[in-house]
Amino acid sequence: MSSKSSRWLAHPWRMSALAVALGSCLAGNALAQSNASGAIFGRVDAAQGTVVHIENPQTGVSRDVSVADDGRYRAPSLPVGVYKVTVMRDGQVVDTRDTVQVNIGTSTEVSFSAAAASSAKSLEGVNVVASAIPSIDVSSVDTRTVLNSDQLQRLPLPQSVNAAVLLAPGAVNADARYGNAVSLGGSSAAENQYYVNGFPVTNPLTGLGATQLPFNAIDQEQVFTGGYGAEYGRSTGGVVALVTKRGTNQWQGGAQVLYTPAGLRETEQATYRPGDGAQITGRDKHSAKLWETTYSAYIGGPLIKDKLFFFGSAEQIKSENNTYTLGTNVTRSYNTNETHRWLGKIDWNITDSHILEFTGMSDTASTYADQYVYDGVHDIQYNKKGWRSQKNQGTAGSSPGGQVYIAQYTGYVGDLTIDALYGKEHTDHVDITSGSDCIYFQDNRDSVAPSQRLQGCNISSGIAAPGAYDETNGWHLNLSYRLGNHDLRAGVDHYRVESLNGSDTSGGVGWFYFDNPPSGVIESRGNLPVPAGHTGIVERYVFRAIGQAKVEQEAQYLEDNWQISDRWLARIGLRNEQFSNLNADDEVFAKQRHQLAPRLGVSWDVLGDSSLKVYANAGRYHLAIPNNVAVRGASGSLYETQWGTFDGAPNTNGTPPNWTPIENTVYANGADGTPPDPRSISARNLKAYYQDEFILGFDKQLSTSWTLGAKVRYRKLRSIIDDWCDDRPFVKWAADHGVDYADPSPTCYIINPGASNRFAVDLDGDGKLEDIRLSANDIGLPEAKRKYYALDAYLEHRFDNKWYGRLDYTFSRSYGNSEGLLKSDIGQLDPSVTQDWDHKELMIGSNGPEANDRTHQIRAYGYYQITDEWLASANILIQSGRPKNCIGVYPGDIPSEINYGNSYFYCKGQLTARGSQGRLPWQYRLDLGVQYRPAFANHNLAFTMTVVNVFNKQTVLSMNELGETGSGAPNLSYSQPLSYQTPRYFQFGVRYDFQM
Repeated sequence: MSSKSSRWLAHPWRMSALAVALGSCLAGNALAQSNASGAIFGRVDAAQGTVVHIENPQTGVSRDVSVADDGRYRAPSLPVGVYKVTVMRDGQVVDTRDTVQVNIGTSTEVSFSAAAASSAKSLEGVNVVASAIPSIDVSSVDTRTVLNSDQLQRLPLPQSVNAAVLLAPGAVNADARYGNAVSLGGSSAAENQYYVNGFPVTNPLTGLGATQLPFNAIDQEQVFTGGYGAEYGRSTGGVVALVTKRGTNQWQGGAQVLYTPAGLRETEQATYRPGDGAQITGRDKHSAKLWETTYSAYIGGPLIKDKLFFFGSAEQIKSENNTYTLGTNVTRSYNTNETHRWLGKIDWNITDSHILEFTGMSDTASTYADQYVYDGVHDIQYNKKGWRSQKNQGTAGSSPGGQVYIAQYTGYVGDLTIDALYGKEHTDHVDITSGSDCIYFQDNRDSVAPSQRLQGCNISSGIAAPGAYDETNGWHLNLSYRLGNHDLRAGVDHYRVESLNGSDTSGGVGWFYFDNPPSGVIESRGNLPVPAGHTGIVERYVFRAIGQAKVEQEAQYLEDNWQISDRWLARIGLRNEQFSNLNADDEVFAKQRHQLAPRLGVSWDVLGDSSLKVYANAGRYHLAIPNNVAVRGASGSLYETQWGTFDGAPNTNGTPPNWTPIENTVYANGADGTPPDPRSISARNLKAYYQDEFILGFDKQLSTSWTLGAKVRYRKLRSIIDDWCDDRPFVKWAADHGVDYADPSPTCYIINPGASNRFAVDLDGDGKLEDIRLSANDIGLPEAKRKYYALDAYLEHRFDNKWYGRLDYTFSRSYGNSEGLLKSDIGQLDPSVTQDWDHKELMIGSNGPEANDRTHQIRAYGYYQITDEWLASANILIQSGRPKNCIGVYPGDIPSEINYGNSYFYCKGQLTARGSQGRLPWQYRLDLGVQYRPAFANHNLAFTMTVVNVFNKQTVLSMNELGETGSGAPNLSYSQPLSYQTPRYFQFGVRYDFQM
């Protein structure tokens, strides 16, 4: 430490624990650790020549830190692990502390002076010792939850990243149609960011989900739910940072098998259609039974002692299940699922001041399904329809999979710390069916028995685009430097995400056969007359939306962690982001430049002994448009349908005999396959998607074991991006300006809903773009609204070698007229191109409690070490239900080309505002676990049993919210459950860890 820094630290008053934590090692706070490191700091009885030697005996990483004149020292940006801290004077050992744990994003205090013990209480709150989060970390102003690998093994959690994320206050399961996704802080599930060793692994196409790693490769998992600093961006939900394990100087390994038997898995309860009581899904022989087995192993150790290390882990998950519904002419599917994951890591300590890390990982999920025509009412299985093979498709795209490669350098040059990273991820998506090369058709004639209906050679109307892939590559550079009472941090990053995706009609064309309607007209086509004297009607269907898209994401930030006084810390940051969306020809169709995001946080060590902290935070957070927008909006989509008649039996290849069209080809939403002009896709003055957040909280240490705290959070969405498909304002503009509107058909544009937008559109077809300015009133959409406020309170008992426990209560409200990137009301997975803002009538009555709103949440989890051999654990969730809607037909006049049928907040002709139909029931869940580590195996062998949903509560989590059919008739399926709590199941495991 420089003499200037030492003079500043000398103070005639007693320095508080906050001053110890920050005046000595502010560069070691959570946001200065580059997502994967921590810090050690403290006080020593100073004397000339005193040095603190910090060494990780397991990896050989060591640093010598000089002690300042006032006895303070700091060692920032240390890789997570267990260290030995030694005070050296004139080359002689004065004192030593062993087993000092350094965890991700936290600072660990190690003091040796008698003065420190008497004048400043030990910062136990900063040090994490086998507890979920620090008791009180006065050096932080954010809100986060940290879990290490030991806790992930002890708690009765499914072995997935998001299972641990759900322990964070304010986290809720997203709609089941989005897979195993999580909503944080009232945001949609597509607004979170996931990192592995500092590299982003979030799904680049939709923002939903992330590439997974072997569960036993996770060293620590950190979840930021608010207040994160300027280093982080591109998230308006939360940030999940994962740090992987690494090799040490001792070879260690292990293997594990987890088995979930189908025989001990309870059956999901039967579902009945509310309108007529018809059974839709069944129990017993009609239920979907699932078994699952997970095999995993890991090994790590030194390739060169103290210099070069290797860690590797692999995981295979195999399961089988069958799925179907009740009814006639439905599909029964026999599914075989396999997931393969591996991770390899090399750590090279070139010197004590220069460290290189190389990480490679793979996540591949595949499913194979045989499908049969099935009459579930009579339990009769007919002919095989076909098969489907998918790879890295995931549930609703929530598990993108992929291969990831990361290289990272950390350097210590005096008071300067350098963190540089480059990474790349590539994912191939494969979707093949037995009908990929044959015509798709469905025989839906009620006049023909299911066993007599013609069967096609395929099982899906659409398949993923051939050659589909996602790719992310980029780099970041972060610098940290201490200057007097300021710890300065600066960084830049650049990432390019690219996707080739979309869908195609299986076989190129689809045919849908029906009996002649009794009314003689096709109601869905505006009462289209059907000529008499024909066998039936058939609809020709072609849908093709395949595109290549790219997003360029750049950011720069500056941050100052300023020790204002011995008890006050301020964190002042500014982030600047730039987003550019490009089509397949690398033409920019939407961009936002200079998106400034200020961040401000303060922490007050009230009593000066780290036993009571009051903190506040304010910040702005931006979100980039995902690639899905360009795939949908910037590429040429073809969506054509045409009704006709046929005579006789359908041909064996699915084509209709004597097909006669009774209408011209209809292009839905004008999708005739022509790529749009990139200059006209989005508004020219498009603002970024962003929100503001404010936090005020406190933490109070009651004793060495107990801590309580509370915080209030408020989030407000300031700007949103979505598509708008209403040409009526353009028709009016053309009339007002004497322009001949050549083709007044619906076209979709990317805009900022509720704001004025400027367009470049060729209305008259002369090849020149008109400069069109439309005010918010011209467009007719309301101001975008999404607000979230919450009170989070907790009580925590730190692990004392006997038990650990934590209780959280959250009261929250999430309300507005937009969920964000997704639309859970109908399970729509089209980020930033939802149907919400397509025209103004869709937004009438849309303001109210959002789909992710859960007013009350109670969480309790922990574990108890009964004996050296036995450990018991529990996880409890009590949560109020989701708001209910009734969505139906708009009672007024809407042009037929933009009338979306049953998509409006109206039922029976009356306004039914969002959330006005009450709530789904409360959810109650208890998970229990027990672990036995016999002494005869030196506790290296473990037998485990977990029971999920002990009382087999099967509360409805989501329902069909369409109160009417497209024609306005009552929907018999309205309020029909779509998903339930997972039925009770047992999981048994055996694990063996060894050292060599």
